[in-house]
Amino acid sequence: MTEKSPGHASIPATATATATAVRAAAAAAAVLTVAAALGVRAVSGGEVAKYAGDALYTVLIHTLVVFLVPRVRPLTAAGTALAVSWAVELAQLTDLPAELSRHSTAARLVLGSTFNAPDLFWYAVGAALAWAVHTRLTARRTLAHV
Repeated sequence: MTEKSPGHASIPATATATATAVRAAAAAAAVLTVAAALGVRAVSGGEVAKYAGDALYTVLIHTLVVFLVPRVRPLTAAGTALAVSWAVELAQLTDLPAELSRHSTAARLVLGSTFNAPDLFWYAVGAALAWAVHTRLTARRTLAHV
């Protein structure tokens, strides 16, 4: 059974169903990631909350990459999330994120305002964690279809 997509060749219905399931899982993972970040912030403070938040920021970006591109490989999604996280952090070496953050809470949450070199390490920790979970889930899904 196939499904017609405008301007594209026929797409197998199972591929469409799989993409929908992956998107649903990614959306749920994004919600859980935000809840985890808020939970860490509620129960701890200081460096623990800050660096856990950095790692979870990259995990969230990973889930958004998977949501947008359900067939993305785990390493590609993790690399993309890490690159975006590092780009945002390095942009903080300029005045632009700080200026935007002064005018918008959303900009402050997404872009931050001040460069902090240790954040780069914690983003890598988040990318590694997201890669490991994504790899395990992908392998599990592949084994279920064998």
